[in-house]
Amino acid sequence: MNRDSHSFGPEDYKYTPGVGARVPPGDRPLRPLEWIVLGHVGILLIGTTWAFGGMADWVRPLIAGWASLGGLLLLAAVQNREAWREGAMRPLWWLVPLVVFNGLVLAACLNPNLRELRFGDEIRYGLAGGKAGWPSTAVPGAALRALWLFDALWISCFNLVLVLRQRRALRLILFLVTANALALAVFGTVQKLSGAKGLFFDAVPSPQEYFFASFVYHNHWGSFIALATAACLGLTWHYARRKEARDFFHTPAFGGLVVVLILAVTVPLSTSRSCTALLLVLLCGAFGHWTVRLVRQRRHQRESAVLPLAGAGIAIVLALGCVWYVARDSIEQRTRRTVQQVGEMRARGSIGSRVALYGDTLRMAKDQPWFGWGMASYPHVFQHYNTQVSRQDRLLLFYHDAHSDWLQGLAEHGVVGLVVLGALGLLPLWRLRPRHFGSPVPAYLLVGCGLLLLYAWIEFPFGNVAVVLTWWLCYFCAIHYAQLYDREARSPTSRETSRSTPSGEAA
Repeated sequence: MNRDSHSFGPEDYKYTPGVGARVPPGDRPLRPLEWIVLGHVGILLIGTTWAFGGMADWVRPLIAGWASLGGLLLLAAVQNREAWREGAMRPLWWLVPLVVFNGLVLAACLNPNLRELRFGDEIRYGLAGGKAGWPSTAVPGAALRALWLFDALWISCFNLVLVLRQRRALRLILFLVTANALALAVFGTVQKLSGAKGLFFDAVPSPQEYFFASFVYHNHWGSFIALATAACLGLTWHYARRKEARDFFHTPAFGGLVVVLILAVTVPLSTSRSCTALLLVLLCGAFGHWTVRLVRQRRHQRESAVLPLAGAGIAIVLALGCVWYVARDSIEQRTRRTVQQVGEMRARGSIGSRVALYGDTLRMAKDQPWFGWGMASYPHVFQHYNTQVSRQDRLLLFYHDAHSDWLQGLAEHGVVGLVVLGALGLLPLWRLRPRHFGSPVPAYLLVGCGLLLLYAWIEFPFGNVAVVLTWWLCYFCAIHYAQLYDREARSPTSRETSRSTPSGEAA
């Protein structure tokens, strides 16, 4: 019998009248506040992803406004005295780096390092210096708006840890992530195959040639799909390990693999080369995981693993054939572009403009090494460090992003700011141990989040609001799921039920 709970000991269980059996909290209905948090985050996720991934200027205040309701839900959560007694409020310590980060940004807004210059209707910014050695920012208004959005998204996802008490509630929000990604994938595929030149079937012109579904930039779409695929793989493994099903093809796990295939097809279809490679790493890792488990299981049962491995090989070949059939034109187009770029690199004797961009960004960071130039300052300050010009008109190229989130973070926040942001991400991991990952759900989520952090060295996935939201959602779900799974495994009732049933992972 499968259980979910936020178990802390025998006192957390209640006796069912007339039966005398203890019922773990995982079997109880979700509380109203849990449903409200799930609804709030779900609407935020769907709205952000469909509204151009949150990249339109007019939609960001709407997203931030809705996400700000998470602050009220946080205040409601801390009023629960029972949660304090159970120790469920311990994650409030994770807010400390967030408070420090806010203090740095707010202090920087009092020390502008750029001066606004007006030439008729045109606005430019000149270096004004600011007070040296102190936090500063280029455009205080832009920094405050960016901080508002970041805080609202972070707190909304943090509420999943603070409020939810059952793993099935976490699986519900992960299912929503997967279902929403599937709907976007189908929509984007139909839009792409129809030859649309703009978003929403030409209803909205796209500022980028390479767009997909509702996302303006294909590498942002690929980053979002990598996280959604990690969530889908975790859920697929969870349901595949349930022993009470009749066979694999009658479980949600089979449907999960179909969804993974559909999601995977859209990445090469979007013409994102780097994200195609990223997704291949994730899928190859999942296949390796399955192969190791299969071989061990077959050895334990003294059976050969050749037949299922051969079947899996045939399935992979068929899946690759489907990908080629759907995305053939996009793959051929990007292949020709890659060959052309390699030829241009050989002719110039360098690997392209990306090295120059990174070098200019590093020069920018070196001038403000400790606190950076301020949040959301990059497009305003970098124009004073950019050395690249257009070949056609010899004018300086404009870069809104550094195409490396890590380098841009260093330039905007400095060493101190990056350390604080690192603490914001690492503090939740502090108490996790390998034993917490008996379930594949948190493991796959963390692998997906980790791959995106690596990808951020050479691209800017976190320049997209929807990717930021999905990353924190998956990250907090992974941390909380691992903690709940461990508490369930160590509870007395869980050990009794595990001895009485042959099922695998507790539900």
